[in-house]
Formats: sequence, C-alpha cells, structure tokens
Amino acid sequence: MTLSRYAQWALRAFMALGLLFIYVPLMLVLINSFNGDRTFGWPPHDFTTRWWSAAWDNTGARSALLTSVKAGLGATAIALVLGTMVAFAVQRFKFFGRDTLSLLIVLPIALPGIVTGIALDSAWRSVIEPLGIGKGLFSVIVGHATFCVVTIYNNVLARLRRTGINLEDASADLGASPGQTFRYVTFPMIRSALLAGGLLAFALSFDEIIVTTFTAGPGVTTLPIWIFNNLFRPNQAPVVNVVAAVLVVLSVVPVWLAQRVAGPEAGASRT
Repeated sequence: MTLSRYAQWALRAFMALGLLFIYVPLMLVLINSFNGDRTFGWPPHDFTTRWWSAAWDNTGARSALLTSVKAGLGATAIALVLGTMVAFAVQRFKFFGRDTLSLLIVLPIALPGIVTGIALDSAWRSVIEPLGIGKGLFSVIVGHATFCVVTIYNNVLARLRRTGINLEDASADLGASPGQTFRYVTFPMIRSALLAGGLLAFALSFDEIIVTTFTAGPGVTTLPIWIFNNLFRPNQAPVVNVVAAVLVVLSVVPVWLAQRVAGPEAGASRT
C-alpha cells in the first residue's frame, strides 16, 4: 500500500504524539529526582543529588529493592522451566487439547491483574495455607510466575517454530543421544530466546504491584509497594521520586536487552 505524502506526515505526527504521551511523564520523574525543590516546583530552579543520597540511606527502600530482585529472579527461574517445557510439548507433539493448553498458558497475561490477584489469594487461602505454607516471598514468586511464564513460552515457541526439527533429526541420524542433541543442537538454537524471555519476565515481575498486593504476606514489601505506601507522605516525596526513577531504569534495561538479544521475538508484553 502506497500512502500519500500528507498521510505519511500524519502518521509520523500521531506516532510522535503517542511517544510523547508515553515517555514525557517518565522523563519528568527522572528530572524531578534531581529537583532541588522539595515541593517539585516547575521548572526546577536548581538541581541536586541529595535526594539520591537520602534514598540510598533509606533502609526501607533498600530492603524493598532486594525483595523485588529476589521475587523477580525466583519467578523468572520458575517461568523458564515451565514455559520451556510447555513450549516443547505444544510444538513437538500432537495431543488432544493442545490448542486449549496453549490458550490457557497465554491467558494470564491478558487477564486484569486484580482478577489474577483475587484468584491467587483465594486459591492460596483454600488450598496452600491448610498445608502449613503461609503467605510470604514464596507466594509472591508463585503469583508472578503465573504471568512471567507467558513471555518464556511465547519466545521459545516462536524460536522452535522457526528452526524446525531438521537439525535435531540429523543429529539423531548421526547417532547422538537425546541428551546430546539437546545440549549441542537444540539448546544453542533457543538460548537467545530463553535469555530474551527471561529478561522480559524479570522486568514484568520487578514492577508488578497488583498481584503482589494480593499475594504478599506480612512484612513482605517489594519496591513498587514501598513506593505506593510512601507516595502520599510529604517528607518522603523526594525519596519516592528517586526510587521511582530507579524503578523506571531497572524496568527499561531488561526490555532493551531483550530486544537486542532476540529482536522482534522478544516483543511479548503484558497487555
């Protein structure tokens, strides 16, 4: 389809407006983290790094950051195992209900976070807590893994469909065992997809707040929850702004790395 010159300029203008709508608020957060005015007057009259020092000295923020990292790594590890296994099952085998299974795996990323949170809270209270396992960091990891698994599944499934099974069949014909074929043929082919999916899964887990609210136990505070709890405290406003800026950076970097590693295949996101 060939567009007229005016149509092309109109599309560019709408694209620019959309990008500005998304990224200008993020840039304001970053700029305000250096704003010397405690009330964040605009435009800033002076810039300072003292809020960054105050944020680093805040033990609550540092503890919440560590909790978010632990939850993200744990959820990513679970998602890597489950997502990869399901992707291989769907792509390599034909069985009754395969399409339904694929839909059920992808569905959690499309559901509203509050629906997922309520469902997990109900399931944990009814099934897991009677077994003696209360809510805590582990429940947060399990909750995050339910939607993180989708990014791994999508990336690995796309890579398996692209590569096919010809190289694996050739490896088997040459006398390699299934383990050797996976180690020397299959794993190198899907390695970048696993890395990209893992980075995206970690980014999703790191900034999740709704599901975390329903699954976190007493004393478990992730960085997004810490920001929300301190957002309306005037004496904490500058520190919250710095922590929010850090959260933006730490969420963007894994997504950028995933795009660099796997290109368009890493485009799965929670929508």
